Amino acid sequence: MSDAGKDASSSASTCVSIAVLGASGDLAKKKTYPALFKLFEKSFLPKDVIIIGYARSAMTNESLRDQLRGYLKGKKEEVDAFLQLCIYVAGQYKLSPAEEGAPPKDFQVLANTIAEFEATFPGDCGKNRLFYLALPPVVYPPVCEGIKKCCMSPYGWSRVVVEKPFGKDLASSEDLNEQICGLFDEKQLYRIDHYLGKEIVQNLMVMRFANTFISPLWNRDNISNIQIIFKEPFGTEGRGGYFDQYGIIRDVIQNHLLQVMALVAMERPATLSPNDMRDEKLKVLKCISPLSTENTVLGQYTMGKNGQPGYLEDDTVPPGSKCPTFAMVVLYVQNERWDGVPFILK
Repeated sequence: MSDAGKDASSSASTCVSIAVLGASGDLAKKKTYPALFKLFEKSFLPKDVIIIGYARSAMTNESLRDQLRGYLKGKKEEVDAFLQLCIYVAGQYKLSPAEEGAPPKDFQVLANTIAEFEATFPGDCGKNRLFYLALPPVVYPPVCEGIKKCCMSPYGWSRVVVEKPFGKDLASSEDLNEQICGLFDEKQLYRIDHYLGKEIVQNLMVMRFANTFISPLWNRDNISNIQIIFKEPFGTEGRGGYFDQYGIIRDVIQNHLLQVMALVAMERPATLSPNDMRDEKLKVLKCISPLSTENTVLGQYTMGKNGQPGYLEDDTVPPGSKCPTFAMVVLYVQNERWDGVPFILK
C-alpha cells in the first residue's frame, strides 16, 4: 500500500526517512541541513528518523558530515548527535540512454538504503518517506521519475518537496507541473519557497493583522513607498553554472521578494488556511501593473573595493556573461489600499 492505502498516522509508531537530493549543493548546506538541525535541536523531528543525502559527488558519510559541520550552529554534542543521523548515497539524477525504460539503478540503491533503515522497526510501524529536492528544476522530472519507480513507501506516506525557481518562464513552469503531477497526487507534492521560513517574514502576518496600532495606518494615506531589499554578503561562490541560467530576477525577485511583497500588501485572509492565504496573495498579484523598462534597473557586480571577487571572477561563470546579478524594479498595486504607492524591490 502507498498513500492511498495504509495511513501511517493510524500506526502505534512511525519512522521517517528524509532524503535530501542535491545534498552537496549550496542550498542543502546553507539552508536545508541547518533547518533540519534546528528541528532536531528543538525535538521537533521524530525520534526514529534518518537523513539521507543524495548527490552526484563522490563522498562518504564522514566527508558529508565534515562538510556540513561548519554550517550547523549549536552545542557540539547536539551537532554530533544530529550528524550521526546523516548518511550519504552517491548517484546520478538522470538515466543514461542505455537505462531508458528500466528502473534507475542509483535510485534503487537509495530505496535499498531507506528499506534497510525501515527494516529495523516492527511491521506495524508506519514507514514514511520525505524527499526534498534541493536541485535545479531541469532535473526535477527524471528525479521524480526515479523516486516514483523505486522509492515510494509501501507502508506509509511519501512526500516530495520541490524548491524554487520552478522553471524559467510560464511555458517551462507549466511543462514541469504537468510532468510532476503525472507522477504524484497533489497531496504528495509541496512547492515551497524557503525564504518564507525566515522569522521576520513569518512575523509579517502578526505585525499587520494583530497590531491595532499599525493596521489602520497600513495604506496609501500614511505610507509614501515600500522598499523590500535583499542583501547577501557573498557572491555565487561556485554556483555560476546554475545562476547564469536564471539571473537575479528569476532567482530572487519573482519568488522570494514577490512573496514578501504579497504578504505586505494583501488584505486579511478569511482564515490562516493555505487556500485562503493563497487567494489573498493572488488578488495582490493580479492588481500589479505590467513592469516597464522605465521602472527597471539591471547590473552586474564587479570586483569590490576590498577585493571581493566580481561575478566574472567566478571560474564557474561563462566568460563574458551578461547575466544580471543586481536588479531593482518598481511595482504598483492598483487597488484602493495601495494606489500610487511604489513598491521598490531590489
